Amino acid sequence: MFEYIKGVLQYKSAAYCVIDVGGVGFKVYVSLNTMSRIGNVGETVTLYTYMSVREDDISLFGFASREELSMYLMVISVSGVGPKVGIAIVATLDPSSFSLAVATGDYKKISQTKGVGPKLAQRIVLELKDKVAKELNSQNVEEQAANDLQTVSGMSASHEAISALMVLGYSSAEASKAVNKVYKEGMTLEEIVKSALKHAF
Repeated sequence: MFEYIKGVLQYKSAAYCVIDVGGVGFKVYVSLNTMSRIGNVGETVTLYTYMSVREDDISLFGFASREELSMYLMVISVSGVGPKVGIAIVATLDPSSFSLAVATGDYKKISQTKGVGPKLAQRIVLELKDKVAKELNSQNVEEQAANDLQTVSGMSASHEAISALMVLGYSSAEASKAVNKVYKEGMTLEEIVKSALKHAF
């Protein structure tokens, strides 16, 4: 419903903040990562938002970047992951770390989140990796990546980087173009993903 909220930050706590938009105070749940980045009380802030609507509750969740929001939407699409668990994962892992964990099958990194056990972490990796794999197959991104990245010697790392970016909601074409733009010989998977998120979008 809301793409983002922009207004004056009126209040901050460990779990949520209040943003004044035209005299209306919006209570927005945020992660500690987001809280540390949005600024101080009295300043104008912008948060990208997701509204959770249930029979007994309507809650607004806010994120400092579109990547964080995309990561959150991916996480809560997994069966068994609710809005509060999703925000806990965003608080524990930044988008690049999360996407790398999914792309490489590192469920132990995700299970570091409070309230996320090994079984749920494995389900998150499995379901999101399957989603990306299906999109990779349907769009033949491997062939596209091979054409786009002809000069890249680390093809395996590049392909995994494309998968990691797709976990954050980017299309195969966008991810492939971003990796091609930032890749330099000898870069690790983590360096490729972080550089792409910082410079290519």
